[in-house]
Amino acid sequence: MNEEAIFQRLLALVEQYHAGRKQGKFLDYLEPEALAAELELDRDAVGDWQQLFQWLGKYLQHSVKTGHPGFLNRMWSGANLPSIVGEIITAVTNTSACTYEGAPVSTLIEHFMMETMLDLAGFEEGEGQMTTGSSHGNMVAMLAARSQIDETSKENGLFGQSPLVAFVSADAHYSLDKAANIIGIGTRQLVKVPVDERGRMDPQALEELLQKQQQAGNRPFFVCATLGTTVRGAYDALPPLVELRDKYGFWLHGDGAWGGAALLDDELRRRYLSNIEQLDSFTWDFHKMAGANLMCNVLLFNHHRGTLRCVCSAGEHSYLFREEEKHAELDTGTASLQCGRRVDSLKWFLDWKYFGKEGLAQRVRHYLSLSEYAEQVVHSTPELEMTVPRESFNICFHFRTPEGISGNEFNLELRNRLFKRGISLVGIAYIDEKLTLRLLLTHPEYTHNDVDHFFDTLASVGKELLNEHLQG
Repeated sequence: MNEEAIFQRLLALVEQYHAGRKQGKFLDYLEPEALAAELELDRDAVGDWQQLFQWLGKYLQHSVKTGHPGFLNRMWSGANLPSIVGEIITAVTNTSACTYEGAPVSTLIEHFMMETMLDLAGFEEGEGQMTTGSSHGNMVAMLAARSQIDETSKENGLFGQSPLVAFVSADAHYSLDKAANIIGIGTRQLVKVPVDERGRMDPQALEELLQKQQQAGNRPFFVCATLGTTVRGAYDALPPLVELRDKYGFWLHGDGAWGGAALLDDELRRRYLSNIEQLDSFTWDFHKMAGANLMCNVLLFNHHRGTLRCVCSAGEHSYLFREEEKHAELDTGTASLQCGRRVDSLKWFLDWKYFGKEGLAQRVRHYLSLSEYAEQVVHSTPELEMTVPRESFNICFHFRTPEGISGNEFNLELRNRLFKRGISLVGIAYIDEKLTLRLLLTHPEYTHNDVDHFFDTLASVGKELLNEHLQG
């Protein structure tokens, strides 16, 4: 099979899959043992394109259709077509986005998009970079905060010094725990601040903890505001945190991996992200509500131009980065913890140009409207109840169970039955030790009818399962 025939067959396979991504079941589920037998991964295939395409066909057949209306488990759904096109071009050209000489077009696109995002956030004299995701972005922000409080930490480490202490909401993403481990302060020095009844960090509790740590001889250096918590969708209020930052001198970071999409709409920005322009740094996943192909993240610094290169560069790298090169200031790799950098800027650029800010803002408003409607449906369905009130885009609910039947075990069993039947995949999480079903609506073509269908099906399967429990 020649290369032309390979590409023709590949593109036909991709086109067929994409056309049917919303049809039938969202998953043709098999147990791991049965799937392994079906895949026959131990078969030889040296020079055998027919066998390779058989594996590709089985991969598509048994993969989760993330563009299907039944896929409701993650903070993303499918991918925008412009970014898919960009991803294909990126794969074919196969370069690393670290130097201008090796990736001239993507370098200019990334710089253009960074300036666009800095302007959108209202960050002055700032800079940014694309990372592998907000977990990475949160870590780099914490690393920058470490360098701000101790400029020698990069070279000397943290030996023989008072412990550095970071603060996050009790509902913050676990990536902050990982960051505390990686940058060397230790997870015990990551203080979890209590949240209020709406799931937002309590500023008064934060100040008390700041004072307590200072009195113990420790150095508070970093506070992360979660802008759309993973489970509840709560936004930590920024104005009081900015006041505390100005008073205590820590680095104030905003983790907007999920809720940062509110930045696209002026009204939602005022409602959820007031004072965002006062943050020291901010991270946001464009592959979530905005719909870009995975992965697509931006990390922005405010009033800290030059910090990324100072913090992230280390070691002898003249084989790759040479200051005497005419366009060395454009090289993005010198400001990154990674050596090779995947080209993510093209798909981001194509989405931004095709949909425009207003088109993407309309999408985010649509998701919020669907969330409001979904909450109403839960309240009007006798078998269901909200676990906690809706804060923004997240719907946390569960199926009611009578006394004698564990609500946690029942709802997990219900969720798994929907999954294995290929009906839907909805997220789960624990709130105050109570298992909750977490509905996230990020499909751009989702309608009220789709919401109704989801809840009708869930309630029907739930009643079927409940009857089995009562009869058993």
